Amino acid sequence: MAKVLSIVLAGGAGNRLMPLTADRAKPAVPFGGTYRLVDFVLSNLANAGFLHIVVLTQYKNHSLDRHISLTWRMSTILGNYVSPVPAQQRVGPRWFAGSADAIFQNLNLIGDERPEHVIVFGADHVYRMDPRQMLDQHVASGAGVTVAAIRQPISQADQFGVIEADQETQRITAFREKPKDAVGLPDAPDQIYASMGNYIFTTEALIDSVKADNADQTSKHDLGGDIIPALVRSEDAFVYDFAQNVVPGTTEQEQGYWRDVGTLDSFYEANMDLVSINPVFNLYNYDWPILTQNPPYPPAKFVFNADDRTGVALDSIVAHGAIISGGHVERSVISPLVRVNSWAEVTDSVLMDGVQVGRHAVVRRAILDKNVQVPEGVRIGVDREEDEARGFTVSKDGVVVLGKDQKIPPA
Repeated sequence: MAKVLSIVLAGGAGNRLMPLTADRAKPAVPFGGTYRLVDFVLSNLANAGFLHIVVLTQYKNHSLDRHISLTWRMSTILGNYVSPVPAQQRVGPRWFAGSADAIFQNLNLIGDERPEHVIVFGADHVYRMDPRQMLDQHVASGAGVTVAAIRQPISQADQFGVIEADQETQRITAFREKPKDAVGLPDAPDQIYASMGNYIFTTEALIDSVKADNADQTSKHDLGGDIIPALVRSEDAFVYDFAQNVVPGTTEQEQGYWRDVGTLDSFYEANMDLVSINPVFNLYNYDWPILTQNPPYPPAKFVFNADDRTGVALDSIVAHGAIISGGHVERSVISPLVRVNSWAEVTDSVLMDGVQVGRHAVVRRAILDKNVQVPEGVRIGVDREEDEARGFTVSKDGVVVLGKDQKIPPA
């Protein structure tokens, strides 16, 4: 295998996920009951055997650094590591100006490792991918950079960086940000290639590109907006079609699944993808597991089976340490140490670690961050005007979101 260094970009502020990012970096946001968003990219890299990984952090990084340090420990005797690297201001007293600048300010990491190729992946997408297959194409093509792309409806082209490529050689001929006049693919006129924000560079191409970008005073210092278009102009950029990536244990329904959870609604929808009977993203794939920390909590518990109250959860994920104590849970993600008390109703919701739902309370289409205490009889997600009057965040699609430790007045 070629010598590879993997760089995970985890420095974004994640403002569109507020209030979930009020106290943590976006890649550290809990997801799916027991995971953090960063676990998905790290699992893909680790399952593929890429075990020299640095995670570049910047904003509100303590929670993320702590999770990586406690969870992602590699065998030091083999020289493997996952290392969080905060902004070091090595080139002056400034933060990262963009993703390209983040790499420029950390070129010492590449110099220390001396890889042949550098994988640069984002930290906040939900998907399975075998990056070895992308690397194989990258090496065979001789490209300076290979850009992973997912097929999306042409009607959504104005939401993505759109790639146009020669269908025979896969060389990228144009890279346009959110075009209104996108051109469909020759084999699928109703689809376009949307950049996934995942790149593989030859080391020389990456170093030369970020150095040239740093000297350009007009640049926004962004990989997708500046570096890739420059390599396209020099005819040194190729596309990798994510649809051809085959991950062991993946069902036909799950093939090609990728979610950018950049907004509250997309984050909510990605969680809801997990709880259907035949989920479009299957956490129960033991051939390509999503890895994370598993604290020593007891098993989940369901208690009371009386005529007037029954502890039950249907079409839901219930994590260890949770107690459904006479409450009713349906189509929801229940994280560790959650307690749903008697006669309470939780439907179509995401409850993060330590949430307590009081007796007779109702929670619908909501995301409750860690340690939120729902008082007895309180209704959340039932009346939008009532929720907004109490200062709760309500998303564009009507999902009610409460931040970590947010206080709720009694009913």
